[in-house]
Amino acid sequence: MHAGRLVDAALEDADILGPLQSARAVDVLAAGKAAGAMLHAFASANQVPVRAMLGIGPARPQSLPAGSRWQDAGHPLPTEGSVEGARQALAIAAQAAPDDLLLVLLSGGGSALMALPADGIALAEKQQTARLLMAHGADIHELNTVRKHLSAIKGGRLAAASRGNVLTLAVSDVVGDDLSVIASGPTVPDNSTYAAALEILAARGGHGDYPRAIVEQLRRGAAGELAETPKTGDPRLDRATARVIGAQRGAIDGARRAAAALGYQVHVVAEPVTGEARLAAAQLVEQLQRERQTLPPPPLCIVASGETTVTVTGKGRGGRNQEFALALAAALPRLGAHTAGASIGTDGIDGPTDAAGAVVDTTTVDRARAAGLPNPETYLANNNTYEFFDRLNDLIRTGPTSTNVGDLQVILVA
Repeated sequence: MHAGRLVDAALEDADILGPLQSARAVDVLAAGKAAGAMLHAFASANQVPVRAMLGIGPARPQSLPAGSRWQDAGHPLPTEGSVEGARQALAIAAQAAPDDLLLVLLSGGGSALMALPADGIALAEKQQTARLLMAHGADIHELNTVRKHLSAIKGGRLAAASRGNVLTLAVSDVVGDDLSVIASGPTVPDNSTYAAALEILAARGGHGDYPRAIVEQLRRGAAGELAETPKTGDPRLDRATARVIGAQRGAIDGARRAAAALGYQVHVVAEPVTGEARLAAAQLVEQLQRERQTLPPPPLCIVASGETTVTVTGKGRGGRNQEFALALAAALPRLGAHTAGASIGTDGIDGPTDAAGAVVDTTTVDRARAAGLPNPETYLANNNTYEFFDRLNDLIRTGPTSTNVGDLQVILVA
Protein backbone atom coordinates (compact mmCIF):
# COMPACT_ATOMS: atom_id res chain seq x y z
CA MET A 1 0.00 0.00 0.00
CA HIS A 2 1.93 3.02 -1.30
CA ALA A 3 1.05 6.33 0.36
CA GLY A 4 1.56 8.25 -2.87
CA ARG A 5 -0.96 6.14 -4.75
CA LEU A 6 -3.45 6.62 -1.91
CA VAL A 7 -3.11 10.38 -2.33
CA ASP A 8 -3.56 10.02 -6.11
CA ALA A 9 -6.82 8.12 -5.58
CA ALA A 10 -8.06 10.61 -2.98
CA LEU A 11 -7.51 13.57 -5.32
CA GLU A 12 -9.91 11.99 -7.81
CA ASP A 13 -12.72 12.28 -5.25
CA ALA A 14 -14.98 15.28 -5.88
CA ASP A 15 -15.49 15.79 -2.14
CA ILE A 16 -11.75 16.36 -1.79
CA LEU A 17 -11.07 18.08 -5.11
CA GLY A 18 -13.95 20.54 -4.64
CA PRO A 19 -12.61 22.30 -1.52
CA LEU A 20 -9.15 22.49 -3.10
CA GLN A 21 -10.48 24.15 -6.25
CA SER A 22 -12.72 26.61 -4.40
CA ALA A 23 -10.13 27.85 -1.89
CA ARG A 24 -8.66 31.34 -2.32
CA ALA A 25 -5.22 30.01 -1.35
CA VAL A 26 -3.98 26.49 -0.55
CA ASP A 27 -1.22 25.55 1.88
CA VAL A 28 0.03 21.96 2.14
CA LEU A 29 1.61 20.26 5.14
CA ALA A 30 2.82 16.64 5.03
CA ALA A 31 4.02 15.02 8.26
CA GLY A 32 5.04 11.42 8.94
CA LYS A 33 7.20 8.65 7.56
CA ALA A 34 5.40 8.88 4.21
CA ALA A 35 5.55 12.68 4.04
CA GLY A 36 7.87 12.72 1.02
CA ALA A 37 5.78 10.30 -1.02
CA MET A 38 2.51 12.05 -0.14
CA LEU A 39 3.94 15.49 -0.93
CA HIS A 40 5.23 14.31 -4.31
CA ALA A 41 1.93 12.66 -5.19
CA PHE A 42 -0.04 15.79 -4.35
CA ALA A 43 2.30 18.03 -6.33
CA SER A 44 2.17 15.72 -9.36
CA ALA A 45 -1.62 15.46 -9.47
CA ASN A 46 -2.64 18.89 -8.21
CA GLN A 47 -3.86 21.59 -10.60
CA VAL A 48 -4.46 24.24 -7.92
CA PRO A 49 -1.91 26.99 -7.14
CA VAL A 50 -0.21 26.40 -3.80
CA ARG A 51 1.08 29.17 -1.53
CA ALA A 52 3.21 27.08 0.87
CA MET A 53 4.23 23.43 0.89
CA LEU A 54 6.08 21.85 3.84
CA GLY A 55 7.21 18.27 4.46
CA ILE A 56 8.27 16.97 7.88
CA GLY A 57 9.80 13.50 7.97
CA PRO A 58 12.69 11.31 9.12
CA ALA A 59 14.93 11.95 6.11
CA ARG A 60 14.94 14.47 3.29
CA PRO A 61 13.84 12.83 -0.01
CA GLN A 62 16.29 12.81 -2.91
CA SER A 63 14.06 15.32 -4.67
CA LEU A 64 11.27 17.64 -3.59
CA PRO A 65 8.44 19.29 -5.49
CA ALA A 66 9.28 22.75 -6.79
CA GLY A 67 8.65 25.46 -4.22
CA SER A 68 8.40 23.09 -1.26
CA ARG A 69 10.34 23.10 2.01
CA TRP A 70 11.52 20.14 4.04
CA GLN A 71 12.32 19.65 7.72
CA ASP A 72 14.22 16.58 8.95
CA ALA A 73 12.78 15.34 12.25
CA GLY A 74 13.21 12.48 14.73
CA HIS A 75 11.48 9.14 15.29
CA PRO A 76 10.59 7.31 17.54
CA LEU A 77 11.62 10.17 19.83
CA PRO A 78 11.19 13.82 18.78
CA THR A 79 14.23 15.98 18.11
CA GLU A 80 14.90 19.68 17.73
CA GLY A 81 14.03 19.13 14.06
CA SER A 82 10.61 17.87 15.15
CA VAL A 83 10.12 21.04 17.16
CA GLU A 84 11.19 23.28 14.27
CA GLY A 85 8.85 21.42 11.92
CA ALA A 86 5.93 21.90 14.31
CA ARG A 87 6.69 25.62 14.63
CA GLN A 88 6.70 25.99 10.84
CA ALA A 89 3.44 24.03 10.60
CA LEU A 90 1.72 26.30 13.13
CA ALA A 91 3.02 29.37 11.31
CA ILE A 92 1.51 28.11 8.04
CA ALA A 93 -1.81 27.41 9.77
CA ALA A 94 -1.86 30.85 11.40
CA GLN A 95 -1.43 32.70 8.10
CA ALA A 96 -4.68 31.33 6.65
CA ALA A 97 -7.59 33.66 5.93
CA PRO A 98 -11.20 32.41 6.17
CA ASP A 99 -11.34 31.53 2.46
CA ASP A 100 -8.03 29.62 2.49
CA LEU A 101 -7.48 25.88 2.84
CA LEU A 102 -4.80 24.00 4.76
CA LEU A 103 -4.35 20.48 3.38
CA VAL A 104 -2.69 18.18 5.93
CA LEU A 105 -1.24 14.86 4.73
CA LEU A 106 -0.61 12.61 7.73
CA SER A 107 1.12 9.25 8.04
CA GLY A 108 2.62 6.98 10.68
CA GLY A 109 5.24 8.47 12.97
CA GLY A 110 3.73 11.94 12.83
CA SER A 111 3.48 12.20 16.61
CA ALA A 112 7.25 12.21 17.08
CA LEU A 113 8.13 13.88 13.78
CA MET A 114 5.97 16.97 14.43
CA ALA A 115 6.29 17.81 18.12
CA LEU A 116 6.14 21.10 20.01
CA PRO A 117 6.25 20.89 23.82
CA ALA A 118 3.66 22.92 25.71
CA ASP A 119 4.80 25.99 27.64
CA GLY A 120 6.84 24.96 30.66
CA ILE A 121 7.86 21.58 29.20
CA ALA A 122 11.35 20.94 27.84
CA LEU A 123 11.94 18.70 24.84
CA ALA A 124 14.22 16.46 26.91
CA GLU A 125 11.37 15.92 29.39
CA LYS A 126 9.00 14.93 26.59
CA GLN A 127 11.64 12.59 25.17
CA GLN A 128 12.17 10.94 28.54
CA THR A 129 8.43 10.56 29.09
CA ALA A 130 7.88 8.91 25.69
CA ARG A 131 10.87 6.63 26.24
CA LEU A 132 9.58 5.52 29.65
CA LEU A 133 6.02 4.97 28.43
CA MET A 134 7.24 2.74 25.61
CA ALA A 135 9.53 0.83 27.97
CA HIS A 136 6.59 0.24 30.33
CA GLY A 137 4.52 -1.23 27.47
CA ALA A 138 2.13 1.67 26.80
CA ASP A 139 0.07 1.16 23.65
CA ILE A 140 -0.30 3.85 21.00
CA HIS A 141 -3.59 5.15 22.44
CA GLU A 142 -2.02 5.61 25.89
CA LEU A 143 1.17 7.11 24.48
CA ASN A 144 -0.69 9.62 22.34
CA THR A 145 -3.10 10.60 25.13
CA VAL A 146 -0.10 11.73 27.16
CA ARG A 147 1.61 13.33 24.17
CA LYS A 148 -1.47 15.41 23.34
CA HIS A 149 -1.54 16.91 26.82
CA LEU A 150 2.11 17.90 26.72
CA SER A 151 1.89 19.51 23.28
CA ALA A 152 1.14 22.84 21.63
CA ILE A 153 0.18 21.26 18.28
CA LYS A 154 -1.40 17.84 18.90
CA GLY A 155 -4.98 17.02 19.88
CA GLY A 156 -6.66 19.44 17.46
CA ARG A 157 -4.44 22.41 18.26
CA LEU A 158 -3.01 22.69 14.72
CA ALA A 159 -6.49 23.09 13.19
CA ALA A 160 -7.52 25.44 15.99
CA ALA A 161 -4.64 27.74 14.99
CA SER A 162 -6.16 28.29 11.53
CA ARG A 163 -8.93 30.71 10.59
CA GLY A 164 -9.41 28.90 7.29
CA ASN A 165 -10.66 25.49 6.27
CA VAL A 166 -8.56 22.44 7.16
CA LEU A 167 -8.72 19.16 5.22
CA THR A 168 -6.74 16.17 6.53
CA LEU A 169 -5.97 13.02 4.53
CA ALA A 170 -4.43 10.32 6.72
CA VAL A 171 -2.75 6.96 6.19
CA SER A 172 -3.52 5.06 9.39
CA ASP A 173 -0.95 3.22 11.50
CA VAL A 174 -3.25 2.60 14.48
CA VAL A 175 -5.69 -0.22 15.16
CA GLY A 176 -9.22 1.02 14.53
CA ASP A 177 -8.09 3.96 12.34
CA ASP A 178 -9.00 6.51 15.03
CA LEU A 179 -8.20 9.92 13.54
CA SER A 180 -7.67 11.37 17.01
CA VAL A 181 -4.81 8.90 17.52
CA ILE A 182 -3.14 8.99 14.08
CA ALA A 183 -0.16 11.37 14.58
CA SER A 184 -1.89 12.37 17.85
CA GLY A 185 -4.75 13.98 15.91
CA PRO A 186 -3.42 17.51 15.28
CA THR A 187 -6.50 18.53 13.27
CA VAL A 188 -9.39 16.66 14.91
CA PRO A 189 -11.21 16.88 18.25
CA ASP A 190 -9.61 15.11 21.20
CA ASN A 191 -11.91 13.71 23.85
CA SER A 192 -9.14 12.42 26.11
CA THR A 193 -8.24 14.46 29.17
CA TYR A 194 -5.39 15.58 31.40
CA ALA A 195 -6.84 13.32 34.09
CA ALA A 196 -6.66 10.30 31.77
CA ALA A 197 -3.04 11.13 30.90
CA LEU A 198 -2.20 11.34 34.60
CA GLU A 199 -3.79 7.93 35.19
CA ILE A 200 -1.73 6.44 32.37
CA LEU A 201 1.51 7.57 34.03
CA ALA A 202 0.33 6.01 37.29
CA ALA A 203 -0.41 2.70 35.55
CA ARG A 204 2.78 2.70 33.46
CA GLY A 205 5.48 2.87 36.09
CA GLY A 206 4.03 5.39 38.56
CA HIS A 207 4.29 9.16 38.77
CA GLY A 208 7.68 8.94 40.46
CA ASP A 209 9.23 7.47 37.31
CA TYR A 210 8.54 10.57 35.23
CA PRO A 211 10.04 14.07 35.17
CA ARG A 212 8.54 16.29 37.85
CA ALA A 213 7.58 19.01 35.35
CA ILE A 214 5.59 16.47 33.30
CA VAL A 215 3.58 15.22 36.26
CA GLU A 216 2.98 18.76 37.50
CA GLN A 217 1.76 19.85 34.06
CA LEU A 218 -0.77 17.03 33.94
CA ARG A 219 -1.90 17.67 37.51
CA ARG A 220 -2.48 21.35 36.76
CA GLY A 221 -4.46 20.40 33.69
CA ALA A 222 -6.55 17.86 35.59
CA ALA A 223 -7.28 20.57 38.18
CA GLY A 224 -8.61 22.89 35.46
CA GLU A 225 -5.69 25.32 35.60
CA LEU A 226 -4.75 24.67 31.95
CA ALA A 227 -6.90 24.73 28.85
CA GLU A 228 -7.96 21.27 27.64
CA THR A 229 -7.44 20.07 24.09
CA PRO A 230 -10.28 21.06 21.71
CA LYS A 231 -13.19 18.66 22.17
CA THR A 232 -16.06 17.57 19.93
CA GLY A 233 -18.22 20.62 19.28
CA ASP A 234 -15.42 23.14 19.74
CA PRO A 235 -16.19 25.96 17.26
CA ARG A 236 -12.48 26.31 16.41
CA LEU A 237 -12.73 22.96 14.63
CA ASP A 238 -16.00 23.60 12.81
CA ARG A 239 -14.15 24.15 9.53
CA ALA A 240 -11.89 21.11 9.85
CA THR A 241 -12.64 17.79 8.16
CA ALA A 242 -10.57 14.61 8.05
CA ARG A 243 -10.58 11.32 6.19
CA VAL A 244 -8.60 8.08 6.40
CA ILE A 245 -7.39 7.32 2.87
CA GLY A 246 -5.36 4.24 3.87
CA ALA A 247 -6.69 1.92 6.57
CA GLN A 248 -4.36 0.24 9.07
CA ARG A 249 -5.50 -3.22 7.94
CA GLY A 250 -4.91 -2.37 4.29
CA ALA A 251 -1.72 -4.44 4.16
CA ILE A 252 -3.84 -7.53 4.74
CA ASP A 253 -5.42 -7.18 1.30
CA GLY A 254 -2.04 -7.18 -0.42
CA ALA A 255 -0.86 -10.21 1.58
CA ARG A 256 -4.10 -12.08 0.83
CA ARG A 257 -3.81 -11.47 -2.91
CA ALA A 258 -0.13 -12.49 -2.97
CA ALA A 259 -0.81 -15.70 -1.06
CA ALA A 260 -3.75 -16.64 -3.28
CA ALA A 261 -1.61 -16.06 -6.38
CA LEU A 262 0.91 -18.55 -4.97
CA GLY A 263 -1.77 -21.21 -4.60
CA TYR A 264 -2.55 -20.89 -0.89
CA GLN A 265 -5.95 -21.04 0.71
CA VAL A 266 -6.17 -17.83 2.78
CA HIS A 267 -7.66 -17.24 6.20
CA VAL A 268 -7.72 -13.63 7.48
CA VAL A 269 -7.88 -13.20 11.25
CA ALA A 270 -10.66 -10.71 11.90
CA GLU A 271 -9.50 -9.42 15.28
CA PRO A 272 -6.45 -7.13 15.39
CA VAL A 273 -3.36 -8.55 17.09
CA THR A 274 -2.68 -6.39 20.13
CA GLY A 275 -1.25 -6.60 23.65
CA GLU A 276 2.15 -7.75 24.89
CA ALA A 277 3.96 -9.19 21.86
CA ARG A 278 5.20 -12.43 23.43
CA LEU A 279 1.72 -13.16 24.84
CA ALA A 280 -0.12 -12.17 21.65
CA ALA A 281 1.82 -14.78 19.64
CA ALA A 282 0.75 -17.65 21.87
CA GLN A 283 -2.81 -16.31 22.00
CA LEU A 284 -2.99 -16.21 18.19
CA VAL A 285 -1.89 -19.84 17.95
CA GLU A 286 -4.40 -20.85 20.64
CA GLN A 287 -7.17 -19.10 18.72
CA LEU A 288 -6.20 -20.89 15.51
CA GLN A 289 -6.18 -24.23 17.35
CA ARG A 290 -9.73 -23.61 18.56
CA GLU A 291 -10.81 -22.74 15.01
CA ARG A 292 -8.93 -25.60 13.36
CA GLN A 293 -12.07 -27.36 12.13
CA THR A 294 -13.30 -24.23 10.35
CA LEU A 295 -10.00 -23.28 8.68
CA PRO A 296 -9.42 -24.02 4.98
CA PRO A 297 -7.25 -27.06 4.23
CA PRO A 298 -3.50 -26.76 3.53
CA PRO A 299 -1.65 -25.28 1.82
CA LEU A 300 -2.94 -22.52 4.07
CA CYS A 301 -1.83 -18.93 4.60
CA ILE A 302 -3.09 -17.23 7.76
CA VAL A 303 -2.85 -13.42 7.74
CA ALA A 304 -3.28 -11.11 10.70
CA SER A 305 -2.33 -7.53 11.55
CA GLY A 306 -2.31 -5.08 14.41
CA GLU A 307 0.14 -3.45 16.78
CA THR A 308 1.58 -5.10 19.86
CA THR A 309 3.61 -3.64 22.72
CA VAL A 310 6.76 -4.64 24.59
CA THR A 311 7.43 -4.06 28.27
CA VAL A 312 11.19 -3.61 28.47
CA THR A 313 12.78 -5.32 31.45
CA GLY A 314 16.14 -6.32 29.90
CA LYS A 315 19.06 -4.55 28.30
CA GLY A 316 19.05 -6.27 24.90
CA ARG A 317 18.04 -5.12 21.45
CA GLY A 318 14.95 -5.97 19.45
CA GLY A 319 11.44 -4.88 18.57
CA ARG A 320 7.86 -5.97 18.99
CA ASN A 321 7.82 -7.99 15.76
CA GLN A 322 10.98 -9.87 16.73
CA GLU A 323 9.55 -10.62 20.18
CA PHE A 324 6.31 -11.80 18.59
CA ALA A 325 8.23 -14.03 16.18
CA LEU A 326 10.39 -15.63 18.88
CA ALA A 327 7.36 -16.39 21.03
CA LEU A 328 5.64 -17.73 17.90
CA ALA A 329 8.51 -20.17 17.28
CA ALA A 330 7.72 -22.07 20.47
CA ALA A 331 3.98 -22.24 19.69
CA LEU A 332 4.07 -23.10 15.95
CA PRO A 333 4.41 -26.91 16.30
CA ARG A 334 0.86 -26.96 17.70
CA LEU A 335 -0.37 -26.10 14.19
CA GLY A 336 1.53 -28.88 12.42
CA ALA A 337 4.99 -30.22 11.72
CA HIS A 338 5.51 -28.14 8.58
CA THR A 339 4.60 -24.63 9.62
CA ALA A 340 6.35 -21.28 9.26
CA GLY A 341 5.53 -17.77 10.39
CA ALA A 342 6.72 -14.19 10.36
CA SER A 343 5.93 -10.85 11.94
CA ILE A 344 6.98 -7.65 10.20
CA GLY A 345 6.61 -3.90 10.61
CA THR A 346 5.20 -2.48 7.42
CA ASP A 347 7.47 0.56 7.67
CA GLY A 348 10.52 -1.73 7.52
CA ILE A 349 11.67 -0.70 11.00
CA ASP A 350 11.12 -2.82 14.10
CA GLY A 351 12.22 -1.05 17.26
CA PRO A 352 15.72 0.49 17.33
CA THR A 353 17.06 -2.03 14.78
CA ASP A 354 17.77 -2.33 11.05
CA ALA A 355 15.31 -5.23 10.76
CA ALA A 356 11.60 -5.12 9.92
CA GLY A 357 10.91 -8.35 11.83
CA ALA A 358 11.82 -12.03 11.74
CA VAL A 359 10.81 -15.37 10.24
CA VAL A 360 10.45 -18.64 12.19
CA ASP A 361 9.41 -22.22 11.55
CA THR A 362 9.06 -25.44 13.48
CA THR A 363 12.83 -25.99 13.30
CA THR A 364 13.80 -22.62 14.79
CA VAL A 365 14.23 -23.78 18.39
CA ASP A 366 16.18 -26.89 17.34
CA ARG A 367 18.43 -24.88 15.03
CA ALA A 368 19.15 -22.43 17.84
CA ARG A 369 20.05 -25.29 20.18
CA ALA A 370 22.35 -26.82 17.56
CA ALA A 371 24.05 -23.44 17.13
CA GLY A 372 24.77 -23.34 20.86
CA LEU A 373 22.41 -20.45 21.59
CA PRO A 374 20.84 -20.07 25.02
CA ASN A 375 17.19 -20.96 25.51
CA PRO A 376 14.83 -18.59 23.61
CA GLU A 377 13.22 -17.59 26.92
CA THR A 378 16.58 -16.12 27.93
CA TYR A 379 16.53 -13.83 24.92
CA LEU A 380 12.92 -12.83 25.57
CA ALA A 381 13.67 -12.07 29.22
CA ASN A 382 16.50 -9.76 28.17
CA ASN A 383 14.55 -8.21 25.27
CA ASN A 384 17.43 -9.39 23.08
CA THR A 385 15.59 -10.99 20.19
CA TYR A 386 17.66 -9.20 17.56
CA GLU A 387 20.78 -11.13 18.56
CA PHE A 388 18.88 -14.43 18.54
CA PHE A 389 17.60 -14.01 15.00
CA ASP A 390 20.79 -12.41 13.72
CA ARG A 391 22.76 -15.47 14.83
CA LEU A 392 20.33 -17.69 12.90
CA ASN A 393 20.21 -15.36 9.87
CA ASP A 394 16.43 -15.18 10.27
CA LEU A 395 15.95 -11.42 10.46
CA ILE A 396 13.82 -9.79 7.77
CA ARG A 397 15.50 -6.68 6.39
CA THR A 398 13.49 -4.71 3.85
CA GLY A 399 14.90 -1.26 4.53
CA PRO A 400 12.54 1.65 5.31
CA THR A 401 9.35 1.56 3.23
CA SER A 402 8.25 5.11 4.22
CA THR A 403 4.72 3.84 4.88
CA ASN A 404 3.53 2.47 8.21
CA VAL A 405 0.18 0.69 8.41
CA GLY A 406 0.97 -1.31 11.52
CA ASP A 407 2.37 -4.82 11.74
CA LEU A 408 1.63 -7.87 9.60
CA GLN A 409 1.74 -11.49 10.77
CA VAL A 410 1.74 -14.40 8.35
CA ILE A 411 1.62 -18.13 9.16
CA LEU A 412 2.00 -20.79 6.45
CA VAL A 413 0.77 -24.36 7.01
CA ALA A 414 1.98 -26.90 4.44
